[in-house]
Amino acid sequence: MDLLNTLVDKGLRRELPTREEALAVLATTDDDLLDVVAAAGKVRRHWFGRRVKLNYLVNLKSGLCPEDCSYCSQRLGSKADILKYTWLKPDQASEAAAAGVAGGAKRVCLVASGRGPTDRDVDRVSETIKTIKEQNEGVEVCACLGLLSDGQADRLRDAGADAYNHNLNTSESTYGDITSTHTYADRVDTVRKAHAAGLSACSGLIAGMGESDADLVDVVFSLRELDPDSVPVNFLIPMEGTPLATEWHLTPQRCLRILAMVRFVCPDVEVRIAGGREVHLRSMQPLALHLANSVFLGDYLTSEGQAGRADLDMIADAGFEVEGAGDVTLPRHRAGGGCHGDDAGGCHEGAAGGCHEGGGVCGSAPASSSASVPGAAPVTADAPRTDLVAVRRRGAGTDLAPNA
Repeated sequence: MDLLNTLVDKGLRRELPTREEALAVLATTDDDLLDVVAAAGKVRRHWFGRRVKLNYLVNLKSGLCPEDCSYCSQRLGSKADILKYTWLKPDQASEAAAAGVAGGAKRVCLVASGRGPTDRDVDRVSETIKTIKEQNEGVEVCACLGLLSDGQADRLRDAGADAYNHNLNTSESTYGDITSTHTYADRVDTVRKAHAAGLSACSGLIAGMGESDADLVDVVFSLRELDPDSVPVNFLIPMEGTPLATEWHLTPQRCLRILAMVRFVCPDVEVRIAGGREVHLRSMQPLALHLANSVFLGDYLTSEGQAGRADLDMIADAGFEVEGAGDVTLPRHRAGGGCHGDDAGGCHEGAAGGCHEGGGVCGSAPASSSASVPGAAPVTADAPRTDLVAVRRRGAGTDLAPNA
């Protein structure tokens, strides 16, 4: 297919595809799907080989968010039966982080629901970052706390944070349809604050909220222009008790096309499969590893994910390898500080993070358990898989061991 040959050539040169080419990837048929995956896989392997970076989430404060993000189980007015607790103490957060590191995670993402941190919250998280780094040698830490005020990104950096996550989620033109308590411009401003402070910026999207192909291309092109170091791709889980509970628009095939489009637009950036992979990709998760070079390990913020051991087995069985703590995630040309503007690139690779699922202002789509309910009735490929959505009842905020 001429389109795919063109996109591979552009990806190897870090050249931006046209909007029409990006839209054409999303419009390909299921008959062409394996060709699309193979083409995007060439770009992924060129920049990242067969390495997969593992990231681990620690939900520092769950629920009770004043923002009204429609996709979020922690939102104002949410009726989702999720865990609700206030700030974890530094040692509690470090213990949770250690479980992920022991499971192979290279980066820990510290998430807290809310509009944004107060200065006291920044002090609290700064102490937590220091504790985690002291007790877990070599770990990278990403913070995801919502909208940042002036100077807060600098303070997080000084405390030892490596990255800051804040997702754009959807296109600017449709942002007001999912959130009314803050704006798309607020999100852009926070990503820029993280960049300016020298933190590795992480910003991504949520697919499956009823958006059009044009919306998906718009947000990915906006991300490339904004130049984050990593792009988490979340797939909405319509969690009971949220306004988007009945929105089931995704199939495994569409998820793969979305990931391929992101890879072609941001060829040398860390593309992460984030919230919702178990629910929407299901048995096709291994194919997604040919497109993305990063995943979250174990559970998510308010919902359960695939067992950590199953994640590791999947990576190995698919012929990939877990990226070690001593490996540099960035391609060599970006490792010294990244590419901006003229460097044929736009978004560049590097830090992870990527808070997804119910994280208030910083959140996106909830993910879930991959285990089907025993005896459940057969379902068609595009039927809602509510049997795969499980509220997190273990790990941070509980007395049970985490999934990592």
